[in-house]
Amino acid sequence: MPQAVPSPSFTIAPATPQDIPELVTMLRALAEYEKLRDQCISTESDFQRALFGPEREAEALIARVGDKAAGYALFCYNFSTFLARRGLWLEDLFVYPQYRGLGIGKAMLIRLARTAHELGYGRFEWAVLDWNTPAIEFYKAMGATVMDDWRIVRVTGDALKQLAEQ
Repeated sequence: MPQAVPSPSFTIAPATPQDIPELVTMLRALAEYEKLRDQCISTESDFQRALFGPEREAEALIARVGDKAAGYALFCYNFSTFLARRGLWLEDLFVYPQYRGLGIGKAMLIRLARTAHELGYGRFEWAVLDWNTPAIEFYKAMGATVMDDWRIVRVTGDALKQLAEQ
C-alpha cells in the first residue's frame, strides 16, 4: 500500500500498532452512530492481533487532521467465484462529524479503489445500513451501486454455536 497521502487539510496513512487506541475509540463512535454499541465487544488486543499479528486478517487507514485522528477505514480481502478474482471488502468507513466535508471519506474510498484496481481485483464492496441516507447518497455520488436485491445474512454468538453443534 502507498505511503501517507498528504492533503492541504489532512493526511491518510496505513495504521500502525500505536494507532490502535484511537482506532478502537473511533470504532466505538461508529457503533454508537449505527446504534449497534451493544454488539461492539472487540478490544485493543483483538485489533493488535487482527491488524498486526502473525496472520494479519485486516488492514486499516487512519486519517489525521494535524495530529488528531479524524477517521478510519478498515478493510480486508474476499473472493468472487463469478469473477474468479479477489476483491477488497471495506468493513468500516468512519469520519468524526467535525471533520466531515473535508473530503476525507472520499479520499479513503479513492485510495482503496486504486489499491483494488492496481492489484487486479474484480470488486470493491461494502455494506451500508438502509436508514443511513447521507452515506447512501454519498456512495452513489461516488459511482457505487447500492444493491437493493441482496441482503446480508449473519450467524453470530449463541446462534453460531448452536448451528456449529448440529
